[in-house]
Amino acid sequence: MLVESQKSHPKMAKVDRDSCSSPTIEVTIVEVTMSSSAQKKSPAKVGRPRNNDKEKTERGERILNAAEELFALHGYDGVTLRTLANAAGVDVALISYYFGPKQQLFDTVFKRRAEILNQQRLEALQTAKDEVAPTAVEVEKIIEAFLRPLEVAQESEDEGWKNYCALLAYVNNSAVWGPLLMSKHYNELVDVFIDALRLALPDSNDENLYWCYHYMSGAMSLTFANTGRIDKMSKGLCRSDDFKAAYDRMIPFIAAGFRQVCC
Repeated sequence: MLVESQKSHPKMAKVDRDSCSSPTIEVTIVEVTMSSSAQKKSPAKVGRPRNNDKEKTERGERILNAAEELFALHGYDGVTLRTLANAAGVDVALISYYFGPKQQLFDTVFKRRAEILNQQRLEALQTAKDEVAPTAVEVEKIIEAFLRPLEVAQESEDEGWKNYCALLAYVNNSAVWGPLLMSKHYNELVDVFIDALRLALPDSNDENLYWCYHYMSGAMSLTFANTGRIDKMSKGLCRSDDFKAAYDRMIPFIAAGFRQVCC
């Protein structure tokens, strides 16, 4: 549901990013005159390592994509390596060969899109800073830079982003995985935004800032989960998959909360 420097990063709709598919490997064939002995040796070498590398990359992508979907649906404990191997169409031994133990695979799945989201948020915040420099960025602009890339992710036609957002909801609400994966892959980003909020709200203290972030994180998780509960409560007036409506309201709501508590 976002120039890609990482090998296995997926593509996000509406964002200038490379495709998540494996890189195209171009082989230039040059015709030369050689001895008959050389002609016998070269076919066994030319192109074979590259083809193997490409096949390995494609298999790795299938494993990561299948793992992302299954972990999002069933959680960490509800997915076996054999189930994953069947979904990815690979031998079960290849999963450990490519990604190590199951927990390491889970970390890799969680990390690859976290890096994209973090980069998009940092770029949005920097743009907001540049527009008003040298003054401090307004609270609303800071919150928008933090949240709007998530809307883009959830609106993506790439099913992988929808799976990842559901996985985010699962991890962020887990007493086991939240402290491990959220802290590992998102805390550094959060610190940058807290610094910006300190400048925007100079009369606040860190205790209030972190409590407000805590509430924002909860609102994000419920929106990620896309449970459909608001659909039933509102009798169809609101839809949990109407992400534009959700984020258009969440941003001023959260910003007002920061202003009320932190001023």
